[in-house]
Amino acid sequence: MARLNDSHEAAGADGIDVPVRVDDPSYLVGVPDEFQRLWTPHRMVYIQQGDPGHEGCPFCVAPTLGDEDALIVARGKHAYALLNLFPYNSGHLLVCPYRHFALYDEATPEEVAEISSLTQTAMRVIREVSRNDGFNVGMNQGAVAGAGISAHLHQHIVPRWAQDANFFPIIARTKALPQLLGDVRAELANAWPKNAD
Repeated sequence: MARLNDSHEAAGADGIDVPVRVDDPSYLVGVPDEFQRLWTPHRMVYIQQGDPGHEGCPFCVAPTLGDEDALIVARGKHAYALLNLFPYNSGHLLVCPYRHFALYDEATPEEVAEISSLTQTAMRVIREVSRNDGFNVGMNQGAVAGAGISAHLHQHIVPRWAQDANFFPIIARTKALPQLLGDVRAELANAWPKNAD
């Protein structure tokens, strides 16, 4: 049996160090180590198929649908706001330009201005409706940076509360979302200023 030297040992279930075998990788299955695993098999579609082309891009398709079907909260001239289908928290919005492009530095000045304006309005509306304590706002640029749909620019607006889940999804592999997406969309759309953007 091939083994690593004595400095390469893993703690067994009973806390006793056991030698790690390198000739049989399946030996490590189920052996606890210092890392926790976050299994995300639903993201394999991005690995296997890559980013969808313009025709299959969900951010290009959404504006062609009705607001309720696409979870769109507000539409502007150059960009729109919609709910994230896989939210980190209730009220997690995305602001997307209509035009299909990947990186923020490819946006026109008009697109940048409207993305910014929609983001500010979204923050005000979410705060009014949800009484949240803060936000995570940002863009993941490229697949390597964590963008699920890296071919179409989108900005995340995630409401946060002092007592929210924080790392609950990572530690417990659970998301606590108290409202259905359709209900959240209706609340935000109804609160959205009619003359905004």
